[in-house]
Amino acid sequence: MLQDCGTNPAGRGIDSTSEKPRAQLDVAVVSKRIIANVEQVVVGKRQQIVKVLVAWFSEGHVLLEDVPGVAKTILPRAFAKSVGCNFKRIQCTPDLLLNDVTGGSIFNQKTSEFQFRPGPVFVQLVLADEVNRATPRTQAALLEAMAESSVTIDAESHLLKPPFLLVATQNPVDHEGTFPLPEAQLDRFLMKLSLGYPTQEEETQLLEMLQKRHPLDGL
Repeated sequence: MLQDCGTNPAGRGIDSTSEKPRAQLDVAVVSKRIIANVEQVVVGKRQQIVKVLVAWFSEGHVLLEDVPGVAKTILPRAFAKSVGCNFKRIQCTPDLLLNDVTGGSIFNQKTSEFQFRPGPVFVQLVLADEVNRATPRTQAALLEAMAESSVTIDAESHLLKPPFLLVATQNPVDHEGTFPLPEAQLDRFLMKLSLGYPTQEEETQLLEMLQKRHPLDGL
């Protein structure tokens, strides 16, 4: 989608006063289309949508920390549909195991061999919902994926398909039964965002949008 601008045959760079670089034009056009598409579902959160887009372009990761009911899970789902990437949601709970995130090797009786079955982390956009409810061991399974875009299982490294973005959510109010994220994992996130409650006008717009069908179904 993005193209290398390069230089002209005469060896001179593109004159910015007469013509903008093609890549710059493509980024601006694509960004506006993605933002407009997400705003069909998530109303009144343009600043947060732009920041998630920045994380996507810069191959960073996002931590959404806010109270329930403010579209923490809807935003990454709408974003994944808007950019056309595959999406998986991991509902983090205390009994979530390491292999539930990364996948593992399963013995195939027909071939008498072990076959690797990838877990939900092997997609381009992963939503780790309520990540602080998972145990530290399970949280650690995300560290390599976030830092190296790969997962090591049974001493074998498996690369993740680029681009890779992990969006994690957590509730800042209810801390009972949770495991605070370690500093090493917080360092993997490019930014931490809060969505906040919608205004009365935005709530009215949301109700009108939901009268016929969920806006996600129309993306």
